[in-house]
Amino acid sequence: MAAARPIGDAPEPSRRAVLAVRAGVAAACLVVWEAISQSGLFFGDVVPSTMKILASFWKLATFDGFWTHLAVTAGEVVASVAIGSVAGVICGIAIGAEPFLRRAYEPILHYLSPTPRIILFPVMIMWFGIGPESKVALGALSAFFPAALSTSAGMLLIDQALIRVGRSFRATRWQMATKIYLPAMRAPVLNGVRLGFGLAIIGVLLAETKLSNKGLGFLVMQFYSRFDMPTLYALLIVLFAMAGIFNALIGAMARERR
Repeated sequence: MAAARPIGDAPEPSRRAVLAVRAGVAAACLVVWEAISQSGLFFGDVVPSTMKILASFWKLATFDGFWTHLAVTAGEVVASVAIGSVAGVICGIAIGAEPFLRRAYEPILHYLSPTPRIILFPVMIMWFGIGPESKVALGALSAFFPAALSTSAGMLLIDQALIRVGRSFRATRWQMATKIYLPAMRAPVLNGVRLGFGLAIIGVLLAETKLSNKGLGFLVMQFYSRFDMPTLYALLIVLFAMAGIFNALIGAMARERR
């Protein structure tokens, strides 16, 4: 009997096979969705047919103000990710570079990270008002923790020889961070940004559904209040596509130069 092949020695699946599996799963989901839609198990257009959803994309694209709402949400998300990620990376480097700070503050980050950010939205409104600033603040807070924790963990993976070389040349803290720390932990930092982006877009959209007259979150509630479910699902697909494209770009950056 032939010996079992270790999992680590398994052949790498071809790109064509991976794409075929993805396409098969997507097709199966569409078939199941259409079957549920035609079954009559749900009232009205709670589960509309795929054709109705496809037809709603044109309605969505020509909807008055859609592109303005899209630009507002995109701007808030980008600002949230930029602010939260930069602050998180700085905090992660500061904590990871000093053993005392790591022991003192890293557990606090772990304890606070799972806290639902939406409960802080009333505080953000009092601090920043009802405009986009409060949505950006909530999104930035959501993006901060994954970036900080991932960067702090990445500091442990840096080759100590590189750190000793930097210190032997009497590099400043800025030089150590930009020339040694960040290049050595490119993948952990970008993975933290990826996770932070997902949480930031959730925070921004939730904030827009609660108190806003602009943005895709506001638009979601408008379609829901009119029970325009096909257009609502089309809008959700647009959101999923945006998130997927952004994550794919960051993932490609994280894999580069590995």
